[in-house]
Amino acid sequence: MNENLSLTHEELLICERLRSLRMSGMADAFESQMLDPNADLAPFIERFTEIVNHEWQIRYDKKFKRYLKQAHLRYPDADLDETIYDPARKLDTDAIERLATCHWIDEGKNLLITGMTSSGKTHLSNALCISALRQLKTVRYIRANTLMLELEQARLKSTYLEYVTALSKLDLLAIDDFGLMELDLDKCRDLFEVIDGRDGCRSTIIISQFPIKSWFDLFREHTYADACLARITDKRHSYRLEMNGISMREAEK
Repeated sequence: MNENLSLTHEELLICERLRSLRMSGMADAFESQMLDPNADLAPFIERFTEIVNHEWQIRYDKKFKRYLKQAHLRYPDADLDETIYDPARKLDTDAIERLATCHWIDEGKNLLITGMTSSGKTHLSNALCISALRQLKTVRYIRANTLMLELEQARLKSTYLEYVTALSKLDLLAIDDFGLMELDLDKCRDLFEVIDGRDGCRSTIIISQFPIKSWFDLFREHTYADACLARITDKRHSYRLEMNGISMREAEK
C-alpha cells in the first residue's frame, strides 16, 4: 500500500456511512482498495465481491464463535482428522463423511453412537456438532445426568416449559453418557418430554456405552421406554455408528 495515498472526501464519506450501518468490515475492505494504487487492475465485480466477502466473513466468524460457546462442547476443537481412518478403530468412515455434511440434520433424523469406553464417542460426536455449527446450526451438547438435573431444577424454578421449549428449538441436541443415570418415573417423564418435543423435526445424538438392545431396561417405567425408544431408535428416522475399536487412551500412550 502506498503511504502517500489518502482517501478523498467522497471515499471518507462512504467509509463513515458504512460504519454507521455497522458494516465496518466493508468499510475496512473499501478503504484498503481505495489506498491500493493497483486496485483498478481488477474488474469491478471482483473488487466488490472482495468487499462484501470481507464483511460476511467477519459476521460469520462472530456468529460461529457465539454458537460454539452456547453449544458447551466437551471438545470445542474436535475435528474429523486422519485418525478416523485408522483401521484399528473399526469405524464406518463413509457414513461419518456423509454425516459431516449435516444433511441428516436438515431431515430431522437422529444419530445413535454406541461403543466401548474410551473409543472416542464423545470426541466424534463433538466433531459432528462442530460440522453443524459451521453451517450455523444451533447445537447443545450435554451429559444425560446434567440434563436430568437441569430439568429438575427448571421444574423447581417454574421454568420447566421454557427449558423444554428451548431444547425443542435446537437444530441438534447431543446427549452423552446415556444409560449412566437412573431413570425413575420422573426422569422417564422428563426424557420423554425432551425427545417428544424434537421428534420428527429436530435431530438428536444419543451417545452411550451400552448397546441399543439394552436401552429398554434402563427405564424404570416401561411405558415411557416404549414411547422414547420408538422416537429415537426407529431405523427410518435414525442412523447408527458403532465404535468398538481400540481405546483412544491406550493409543495415545
